[in-house]
Amino acid sequence: MEEIKIGMLGLGTVGSGVVRIMNDHQEKISQITGRRLKIIKTAVRHLDAHSAQEVPGMQITDDVHAVLHDPEIQIVVEVMGTIDQAKAYIIDALKHGKHVVTANKDLIAQYGSELVQIAQENKVDLFYEASVAGGIPILRTIVNSFAADQVEDVKGIVNGTTNYILTQMVAKGVSYADALKSAQALGFAESDPTNDVKGIDAAYKMIILTQFAYGTNVKMSDVTVEGIDEIDLADINQAKSMGYTMKLVGESQEIAGKLAVSVEPMLVPKDHPLATIQNENNAVLVKGAAVGTTMFYGPGAGEMPTANSVLSDIIAVTKNIVLGTTGNTFNGYRQKAALATPDMIESAYYLALRMPDIPGQLLRLTDILTKADTSVNQVIQTETDGEHARVVVVTHKISLAQLQTIRDQINRNSDIDLISCYKVLEAQA
Repeated sequence: MEEIKIGMLGLGTVGSGVVRIMNDHQEKISQITGRRLKIIKTAVRHLDAHSAQEVPGMQITDDVHAVLHDPEIQIVVEVMGTIDQAKAYIIDALKHGKHVVTANKDLIAQYGSELVQIAQENKVDLFYEASVAGGIPILRTIVNSFAADQVEDVKGIVNGTTNYILTQMVAKGVSYADALKSAQALGFAESDPTNDVKGIDAAYKMIILTQFAYGTNVKMSDVTVEGIDEIDLADINQAKSMGYTMKLVGESQEIAGKLAVSVEPMLVPKDHPLATIQNENNAVLVKGAAVGTTMFYGPGAGEMPTANSVLSDIIAVTKNIVLGTTGNTFNGYRQKAALATPDMIESAYYLALRMPDIPGQLLRLTDILTKADTSVNQVIQTETDGEHARVVVVTHKISLAQLQTIRDQINRNSDIDLISCYKVLEAQA
């Protein structure tokens, strides 16, 4: 059987998983592709951290160009991380006529369009299924299964670290700091968790999902991003008493032909499918005009789930090589779409306020909401210290423009403080 020779950049957690799955499932892969896949060379940063006999038949080197310029290698797998360095290596590989598979979401979100163009110019494949939601094959599903449908909304939990932290805060009542320490101890969070807890990682994934769902490239500056590091247990507990749980939700929605993309903590009704997603797991809901809403659930990270997605891309490239159909883009759907304006983006909101505990204050609050043409679903006074009361308001659906009016009105009242503000996710129909 003919061999497809593969080179890898990186032999860490994901790279080791790729090697293991390929070796364990070689017979099945060969039957599916009609070729025998073999990783012949891997470049690593620190040669002394790897045994020369770590993988029989595979050469381990610290010379990246020995992989990129090897004429025998047809597919290069990038699982080393970084952005600028990985970008340079991938461009080098593409220009040398090598197909590339990567799991690098940060790179694809920022430079995906440039890399896709280079791949097309050199008639090679560039696949990156593993860049979003780990083991969930969401990108290929959108490309294939929603090809004839019009996607209207994509939302989900796409960061396992923050979902683990929020699960601990909701289920065990622990503080954000303690939940983060637990996540770090279990390896779910990095020593520097900034990208995760600030919502940046999830935003990169939503940029990629937006490109696949709507064929439109958005930039990081186009995404509304809020993390979980400012969430207070008081809001977690209040949400629980009102029938909600707290989740960091990424959403990309089409509104009258325009797009709104966000990542932010949301109050999720307890009977909503996303409310059931616990710990490090991910889930993505895709709403199509024809099919309605479908959910894709699974592990969002980890050695074997992510490695499995990398292997699915390698197999797809191999099939294209066999059929002589390489050089087509992973996602061929392209269209231009403007961003939705604040008056178009609507949701219900949870507002927690600190107000003087004296008569007439609820009337003042009513006046503020009336000036924003806002109606209220619930008003609850939760606690008082004798001088100030904590008041929680849940609005009916309002626009971002109306919400800004409410914020402006509150800011004009020096003795009223807006403690927190969260979007309330609509119950699943």
